Amino acid sequence: MTDAAQAIKAVDYEQPQDELEGGSVCATKHAWARVPVEPSATERAALKDKIRRLLKEKNAVMVSHYYVHPDLQDLAEDTGGIVSDSLEMARFGRDHAATTLVVSGVRFMGETSKILSPEKRVLMPDLDATCSLDLGCPVDAFNAFCDAHPDRTVVVYANTSAAVKARSDWLVTSSCALDIVKALKDEGHKILWAPDRHLGGYIQRETGADMVMWGGSCIVHDEFKAFELQELLREHPGAKVLVHPESPAAVVALADAVGSTSGILNAARQMDAKEFIVATDNGMMHKLRTLNPGKTFLEAPTAGNSATCKSCAHCPWMAMNGLLDVARVLETGANEIHVDPALGQRARLPIDRMLAFTAALKTGSVPKGLVAHIGAA
Repeated sequence: MTDAAQAIKAVDYEQPQDELEGGSVCATKHAWARVPVEPSATERAALKDKIRRLLKEKNAVMVSHYYVHPDLQDLAEDTGGIVSDSLEMARFGRDHAATTLVVSGVRFMGETSKILSPEKRVLMPDLDATCSLDLGCPVDAFNAFCDAHPDRTVVVYANTSAAVKARSDWLVTSSCALDIVKALKDEGHKILWAPDRHLGGYIQRETGADMVMWGGSCIVHDEFKAFELQELLREHPGAKVLVHPESPAAVVALADAVGSTSGILNAARQMDAKEFIVATDNGMMHKLRTLNPGKTFLEAPTAGNSATCKSCAHCPWMAMNGLLDVARVLETGANEIHVDPALGQRARLPIDRMLAFTAALKTGSVPKGLVAHIGAA
């Protein structure tokens, strides 16, 4: 059984055992994902109007991830919120004047927002919306892993719980992981990396850093197939391939551009090609197509020729976010995210280190010794 399937099994839903054994897992097809019923056009319009009104009444702002339903992406931007990756969602919420944040995404994103904005109310459409990387890295096991490697600097990906972040030295996102790990390596650090082994492997290959890896993976990106991607490229020989580094190494090797969600958006805008094959969650397709109306975007395949679903690349937990639940939590205050204040303070340290590093990086270069300086702050 793949790590992805094991992560799914860890969730307390009644999913069929035989559907998780071997082969490709099409997570979005399982009933346990609890995907909201799609409202009619009339209901959607009414819900959007209600949410707009409630956002004003509650002094609230919507922050949505690129992977949630297009309605939630568009509504966030239409009402003065943001559509972005998990860190920018939290940073935007921290800096916004609103006293309530409605986070459309998965649970670790709500926690990160609460860590950066402890004085604000953070609400989520569905508190059961989680992440296979988060599920696959329980804090007790992670603490034992860290204890077994006391000489290593602990670097964790954003897709982790507040408790795991609190045990780390540095937090990274896929957009800054290469720069931070390279700087740590250049200053003599050996790295303990968690939780995504594919992203960790990509960083190790690119930087040459001495890294030990936690064995996690994303149930979406882990399912992309290099052989089927090569077949699709034969059908579309002029297409450029955009890949998220959470994908397997054989898929990354076929990429014309490897990057985070923002990196993929930038590559699609800057490249001259008119056709792209995209290996990331298909929730990204909405923003890619909106920002590049003259270009064609194809989903990278997650299954072979005999499969009924050639590309099932959508996170089942992201799909649990819906308009009805956004309206409900705004109206009732339900589904509030709570993080223990002491834990939140510890978890904020690696986040602040990352923010200080990336702020310095934007000036054009990171001075030698900055990593040690930030780490000691």
